[in-house]
Amino acid sequence: MSLRAEMLRLGVRIFLKRHRQPFDVGTWRANMHRMERWVPHPPAGTETRVVRTGHLTLHRIATPASRPGRNLLYLHGGAYISGAPIYYRHFTWRIANATRSTVWALEYRLAPEHPFPAALDDAVAGFLWLANETSAPGELFVMGDSAGGGLALCLLMRLRDERKPLPAAGVAMSPWTDLALTAPSLTENAASDPMMNVHDIPEFVRCYLAGANPCSPYVSPLYGDASGLPPVLMHVGSDEILRDDAVRMADKLKQGNPWSRLEVWPRMPHVFQLFVPVLPEAHAAIAQIGEFISNLRCEATLPASRPG
Repeated sequence: MSLRAEMLRLGVRIFLKRHRQPFDVGTWRANMHRMERWVPHPPAGTETRVVRTGHLTLHRIATPASRPGRNLLYLHGGAYISGAPIYYRHFTWRIANATRSTVWALEYRLAPEHPFPAALDDAVAGFLWLANETSAPGELFVMGDSAGGGLALCLLMRLRDERKPLPAAGVAMSPWTDLALTAPSLTENAASDPMMNVHDIPEFVRCYLAGANPCSPYVSPLYGDASGLPPVLMHVGSDEILRDDAVRMADKLKQGNPWSRLEVWPRMPHVFQLFVPVLPEAHAAIAQIGEFISNLRCEATLPASRPG
């Protein structure tokens, strides 16, 4: 673990966890909005534009490395109550570079104004629109972080269940997969997680579900059937309260597809990849995501019996 990572852990614990106020949606969003000015802009040569289709809004990000016809739908985090692609402008161009794709970051509807299944409905609509726009279905991918990581997995299950086109692969960073809140790490890592406050999580669930069943696979993919899904790469930090959301989900995914992988990064905070401007481990994780996407065809030629 790098010295920068240790300093980052200390900083986020002081400024994000210890100083966090009692949960309130408006305050949560206002704090995030104030941080937007500090998010670095992408470098020269990055093409960014907003695309509106029907009720959907997507942010299109392409770099000189983006291959024609290769597209990636990105679903942001924010506990289903906050977040937007603009907060990821320092990150999505790096994903476009690493995966050699055009990234489409979706502005899905947020709770509590738009509870479940609004976010999932938007993710399905956004993916199907993108699938219709591309001529290379084998070059279409889905990625998300935190709640967006869980949403990406729910999207895969619903597309399969509705017999719709599936992406070639998925990536989920620190995914939230169990809104029934049964993960042992919620208590085991409550003190060691430098960023997430476990006491906020039930409020997020209440806002998003508005009475819906937390064990529905379209809410919590951990309770769904993972058969027939494409390979998924998951990253999680060892000290996260959501660690076991990823670990248990990975076990199911590997049973359904041996090319799925889980990487547990020692002592990394929640969605540490977003700290890429200062964190060496974030650069390494993004490079690994690019390699996972690039190596899919090579792995597909190996015997299916190879262990995941």
